[in-house]
Amino acid sequence: MLDALISSQTRIKLLLKFFLNSDTTAYLRGLETEFGESSNGIRLELNRLEDAGMLVSQTEGNKKVFKANTRHPLFSEIHSLVRKHLGLDQIVDQVARRLGDLDSVFLAGAFAKGSKKRKASSNERSVT
Repeated sequence: MLDALISSQTRIKLLLKFFLNSDTTAYLRGLETEFGESSNGIRLELNRLEDAGMLVSQTEGNKKVFKANTRHPLFSEIHSLVRKHLGLDQIVDQVARRLGDLDSVFLAGAFAKGSKKRKASSNERSVT
């Protein structure tokens, strides 16, 4: 779906990375390793998204760390589009892979009900 609207595969990967979970941060070399792409193409897209105000950055040591700009007027719409693009099953798979060896996954609370975004309580974040 997104590739019909956005021709740059690198830009799509960046939107998925930053707008699926707005707390995600990343820097250029880490993205280069994760995406398996050249740093030049990634840098170009990071700069475009930052110039558009969709990403914000800060310097940590010698790294420029990027994050989604949750104050951008289109943040909610992009976040929603990314979630629809992936589908809930892919989101759960992605989180489960990051957590490691799991026997089962259960969704609870507002997210499971499909309610608007809200912070999960500590017991909703627990994974055993």
